Amino acid sequence: MKAEYINPFLESALIVIEQVANVRPTTGKLSVKEVIFIERYVWIHIGMTGQMQGDIRFGLEESTALRMVSAMMGGFVLTEMDEMGQSAISELGNMISGNASTILYNQGIRVDITPPKVIRDTDPQLTDAAKALTVPLLMDGIGELDIQVLLV
Repeated sequence: MKAEYINPFLESALIVIEQVANVRPTTGKLSVKEVIFIERYVWIHIGMTGQMQGDIRFGLEESTALRMVSAMMGGFVLTEMDEMGQSAISELGNMISGNASTILYNQGIRVDITPPKVIRDTDPQLTDAAKALTVPLLMDGIGELDIQVLLV
């Protein structure tokens, strides 16, 4: 797995989050981590096919996901991750991945993404991968979003 695989997703996430949540994230340290289930987390899972294949996962603590959705909705406060909240957080992952796909296309790499799937709690799909390239994005007043790239 090459470290440059995560760059289009990182670049896209910085732009999208600034546009939809009006906050400029800072990046944490790139690392390779084992993907493990974390309680009270919301995961946005997107598959990728084409010249790059695998999964992209965006992970947020549930409280961070609620603050992100609230920021995306102009300050409307959500107190639980209901259907509207899941739809909004799913669209965040879709926007980031769609923009990253465009960046990859402009680099000569053709990919397609699957529709995003929001995964919460103990879904067994979270335990199917060994390691991922991971970069945390730190969003002032919102929290941390982990970008995990599991591509082959």
